[in-house]
Amino acid sequence: MDENRIFSDIGHTELDALLDTLQGKTHDFITSDDMSLLRTLLHNVTEEGQGQRDVFGMNTVVRSLRTAAIAIEETGLKRDGLLAILLHPCVVNGRTDTEEASRLFGDGVARIITGLIKVQSLYDKTPAIGSENFRNLLLSFAEDMRVILIMIADRVSLMRELKDCHNLQAVRKAAEEASYLYAPLAHKLGLYRLKSELEDLSLKYLEHDAYYHIKEKLNATKQARDAYIRQFIIPIKENLEKQGLSFHIKGRTKSIHSIWQKMKKQKCPFEGVYDLFAIRIIIDAKPEREKIECWQAYSIVTDMYQPNPKRLRDWLSVPKSNGYESLHITVLGPEKKWVEVQIRTERMDDIAEHGLAAHWRYKGVKASDSGLDEWLAAIRAAMEAGDDLEVMDNFRTSLYEKEIYVFTPKGDIQKLAAGATVLDFAFHIHSKVGCQCTGAKVNGKVVNMRQELHSGDQVQIVTSTQQKPKREWLQIARTSRARAKIRLALKETIVKEIAMVKEMIERRLKNRKVEFDEGIIQQLVKKLGYKEVWEFYKSIDEGTLDVQEVIEKYIVMHNQRNATLAPATNTAEGEHRSAAEFVLRDDPHTTPNTTSGSHRSDDVLVIDQAQKGIDYTLANCCRPIYGDDIFGFVTVAGGIKIHRTDCPNAPELHKRFGYRIVDARWSGKGQNLYSITLRIVGNDDIGIVSNITSIISKDERIMMRSINIDAHDGLFSGNLVVNIDDTSRLEQLIKRLKTVKGVKQVTRI
Repeated sequence: MDENRIFSDIGHTELDALLDTLQGKTHDFITSDDMSLLRTLLHNVTEEGQGQRDVFGMNTVVRSLRTAAIAIEETGLKRDGLLAILLHPCVVNGRTDTEEASRLFGDGVARIITGLIKVQSLYDKTPAIGSENFRNLLLSFAEDMRVILIMIADRVSLMRELKDCHNLQAVRKAAEEASYLYAPLAHKLGLYRLKSELEDLSLKYLEHDAYYHIKEKLNATKQARDAYIRQFIIPIKENLEKQGLSFHIKGRTKSIHSIWQKMKKQKCPFEGVYDLFAIRIIIDAKPEREKIECWQAYSIVTDMYQPNPKRLRDWLSVPKSNGYESLHITVLGPEKKWVEVQIRTERMDDIAEHGLAAHWRYKGVKASDSGLDEWLAAIRAAMEAGDDLEVMDNFRTSLYEKEIYVFTPKGDIQKLAAGATVLDFAFHIHSKVGCQCTGAKVNGKVVNMRQELHSGDQVQIVTSTQQKPKREWLQIARTSRARAKIRLALKETIVKEIAMVKEMIERRLKNRKVEFDEGIIQQLVKKLGYKEVWEFYKSIDEGTLDVQEVIEKYIVMHNQRNATLAPATNTAEGEHRSAAEFVLRDDPHTTPNTTSGSHRSDDVLVIDQAQKGIDYTLANCCRPIYGDDIFGFVTVAGGIKIHRTDCPNAPELHKRFGYRIVDARWSGKGQNLYSITLRIVGNDDIGIVSNITSIISKDERIMMRSINIDAHDGLFSGNLVVNIDDTSRLEQLIKRLKTVKGVKQVTRI
């Protein structure tokens, strides 16, 4: 007979014993009819050989009974929760289903069982369980908070029995999950005893030698330690009572896990842990006397025992940013042993345990969302108040109306805003994935990019190299992050398309021996009714404007202009010549030849997008763009460098090489995108970078290349690199950036 499927005789006996014990503890909320139905169902499971054992070799029904006992004692679960615990293995083993459970025991029981099954399904997707996102996904997926309480109780039951398991790999995995998933959840819910037990037991299997070393040290001194704490507290109580203070004192020894964490952090042996002993003095004081009485208690303690000034933590005068208030002092007690003393009022203790400064937070357990904190705190308060947890039937959180958690094919969990689509997820993974997205497989089913995602979905994006971002995608995407990336991709696509169309027009004109002139293009754009040149080029690319018609109209306008300019001399402004032909301007530092009656600086280099035959480049030192006041500088190689007149190097160039300076100006209208850098300084406010990038993303003619921000002492400063077409648009951008709240200065560098 397969020992992994059938109860042993001991299991049968243990089942009856556990059911009897459970019935004695639950008679006030589980009726005899409920227990009779349950007992019959569980015995049927065992008799039919459906009582499977889990990966640890434990009988699932017996384990559920032990879990139920823990849930009663530690979490306050009542009828529906306990029945769900006991019926869950029957549903999983196929002996019954949720419909029958609902018929026999009610909808509440069936709903909790469904939640347990749904949560278990998350593990089938091999997620990265150690992530904060998985913890939040677990909470959102469970829906009913009792599911989480049951899972914590079940993990405690499992950890207590792992000593008999021979599957070492499964033991280690269970211990790791207890440490980084279930213990933090128990801590958040105020289940401190379960939290400490989970941490200690996980340490037992993950750090075997350390656990037993500390345990032996504690066992060897337990009686003496308890006596020591009493000895330490008694004189403090007497002196506090003499001063008329109303208070109570809690004394404790750190858990094994906590001691081990201290030893690792401080790199010291067991004997070197300063606050192995700790007491908490909680004073019942009126609001106006809180600080006075706390400092009064502090004075009494430090008068009796020598304090360590390096260990004083005054969060009374200046509370922590999360609202935590308390006095912490480590004093040298009898027998030269260090004891940590915490002094606070009832109000401060309540805030520390239930409010924004809950113990799990100021100890460093990461909280990912304030909404989640409030939800868990409300449930914890209900538990500590002894409220009937059946009210959780309709207890849902609004937090998860704001966010969802979905799986990648590899099991990684990604957080998105609620309502996010497949397209949002694709851009969340990577811009390239988003731009090439054609749809996805969600839970193995093929869907389009408009499909809305839900928590727990496993999403595999389908891409194609032929796919390009489209403007209508802005209506599909729900998240601001995806929409911003789509706008940027559309800008880059437009720039590429314009370049290709422009090159095609130039090539066709060249084949007909007609020169390309940006000025004529500008006239043609206006004549055809377009407001922007990019709209004109995009129409040609999309086929709504016939390129051949454009070529013919361009040639007509080109011939008309040439006919008008025919009488002009060869020094006309529109003529294109080689850089070598330009007459250089006189050195401004030399005396002009007044007898000549003329100046050699009359020639002006005209910078036009259609310029041919002139070898010029834009200087990197000042990065001129269309619209800047400029001049040319003839290089040794014979080419011309274009500088801004306010270039940092301009004075030196004029002084030393005035004879190589050429006057220059722009012609036509700027069409190229120029790279410029802006220096931004302001207050380090939340969201300011997002506000800055949002302004840029709204202008399709401006492309952001990079942003680099440093913050210090409440201020931020950084460089913003953008591609822009002319100075007028640059001035508009600077004005808009200065309107952002918190921005103090925007300068071009």
